Amino acid sequence: MQLVRQKEQKEVVGARVATEAPRNIRSRRGRRCAAALATLLVAAVGSGCAAGAGEPGATAGHGRPGEHGGHGGHGQAAPGAPDGRREGGAGTLSYAEQTRRTQAARAVAAKKWGLASTPLAAPPAPAVKPEITNRKGFEIESEEEGENLPPVFTTVPVKDRVVFLTMDDGSEKDPDLLRMMTELKIPYTAFLSDYVINDNYGYFKQMQDRGVTIQNHTLNHPYLPGLSYEEQRTEICDQQDKLAKRYGKRPTLFRPPYGNYNHDTLRAAKSCGARAVPLWTAEAYPDHMEWREWDRDLHPGDIVLTHFRGREDWKGTMPDMIRHVMKVITDKGYAVARLEDYV
Repeated sequence: MQLVRQKEQKEVVGARVATEAPRNIRSRRGRRCAAALATLLVAAVGSGCAAGAGEPGATAGHGRPGEHGGHGGHGQAAPGAPDGRREGGAGTLSYAEQTRRTQAARAVAAKKWGLASTPLAAPPAPAVKPEITNRKGFEIESEEEGENLPPVFTTVPVKDRVVFLTMDDGSEKDPDLLRMMTELKIPYTAFLSDYVINDNYGYFKQMQDRGVTIQNHTLNHPYLPGLSYEEQRTEICDQQDKLAKRYGKRPTLFRPPYGNYNHDTLRAAKSCGARAVPLWTAEAYPDHMEWREWDRDLHPGDIVLTHFRGREDWKGTMPDMIRHVMKVITDKGYAVARLEDYV
């Protein structure tokens, strides 16, 4: 939208007022009154134009579309917005202001859910996703030239201090987890197996509706290297079909049960549409962490695994697990980011 210059506005308004002046005012005094009235109107409109002039995308006298106080150019700068953007409809706040508001809401939720501290804010998702390659020692040699098997990795190559939270299986369906993660605005990815979710597909639909991405963890959670290629393909592809039917989207990531796989696993996963195979560097429980790395620490881009479990399997609940893992992550200076924004 082009800017309308103040001078041009005055000329247009002046012409309109002159045209609309009563034709029957013939006396010199009447003409002077009409001229004075026109001048006042032009000045008033001109003030409104000045308020909007010089703002990219602004129409004279009307602020930015959808903004508070747009009429007459009287919008006010949002408190704390460093770039002076006005407060109003969705999409008008700066990233800094959006982050400030999100963190304020998170602080309230963190207190409500008993977290030791407020989760840190993740940086914006990258404009270009990093290249994912096999972790050294985890690769499987291709048996045919150009086979291009999905990469197996435990860490996303990033420099930002972010980690990724993932949950496997789906046996525990705790409604408190849905509320807690939504209010805390913590992203995570669910790798689901049909044999434990088929009694309540709706729970995971609620999860998906709250922004969680559903990914593939096989039909029945078998030890895949013990199966033939066709049997593995059935476990992976049939689960792809079920998840696509239930949740409207075919998964792009596949995690083998127990983290075990062979050449046939990766070949079958690729044939079913999986582009990558994320494993993990750490596993979270309600009362402790288990580590893959020798330094027993987190690193930028690490993938953290946990499971849908409850008191029957753990010394605590899923909210207990979230409280513990978020304390570890936050205390170490990391934020949780969304895996699918990077892979």
